[in-house]
Amino acid sequence: MKLINTTNSHANLVRSQLESTDATLVEVYSAGNTDVIFTKAPTHYELLISNKHRSIRETELETIREFFLKRKINIAEVDQAAMQTLHSDNLIEISFPITK
Repeated sequence: MKLINTTNSHANLVRSQLESTDATLVEVYSAGNTDVIFTKAPTHYELLISNKHRSIRETELETIREFFLKRKINIAEVDQAAMQTLHSDNLIEISFPITK
């Protein structure tokens, strides 16, 4: 699975997130039918993974999580005990709280 940065194609979404939330960085990635929105805020990182056509596979979830932990998320500042993952049929949200 290859994640491609498609942030430039989602300017309205990025602008809206930056204006209406505490986010300081919003990036959008695509892996075929699976889309990922990465958000960095002063108190947390967040991954929103969605697929409109089918449920997200566990292997996809692991690959996406590893990609962002290696490239975008500073794991040293994350409170790993407070991490939360919310699952629904076609949507997964992972929150990485930043330690104070």
